[in-house]
Amino acid sequence: MLVPGVLVVMNIAYSLSAYPVGALSDRMDRTMMLVAGLCVLIVADLVLARATGVTALIAGALLWGLHMGCTQGSFAASVADAAPPDCRGTAFGMLNLVSGLAQFCASAIAGVFWDAHGPGSTFLVGAALAILALAALLSVRNLLRRPLVAGGE
Repeated sequence: MLVPGVLVVMNIAYSLSAYPVGALSDRMDRTMMLVAGLCVLIVADLVLARATGVTALIAGALLWGLHMGCTQGSFAASVADAAPPDCRGTAFGMLNLVSGLAQFCASAIAGVFWDAHGPGSTFLVGAALAILALAALLSVRNLLRRPLVAGGE
């Protein structure tokens, strides 16, 4: 029943954070902005997993929106940084294709956990997967800092 309200709160937090976080991302390592976003997502998932009242639900939704503000612009900027100018449209198309497929799969998996074990389990699994993503990102961050060389040289 509260899902539309949660989405409104999340989108307000996302829209209010996107510009200032994007400006900050332009002045720092994009990988570290993604790390920060994953950390916020982990906290958001844990808050939502344990939420028993509207206040905690709003706090989790605000954190979820902040996570989106930290990550979505950084993903797009990373694609713009990495893709050759003549392939940027294709690169952004691939980003959106992969993101859409991942969101579809994640939603289906979340629905299975929600139905089988309740909403808390869905967010605990989300937190666990975010921790795994954070560990993977931290393990390859030095590779991500290297400039791409045209032509595979």
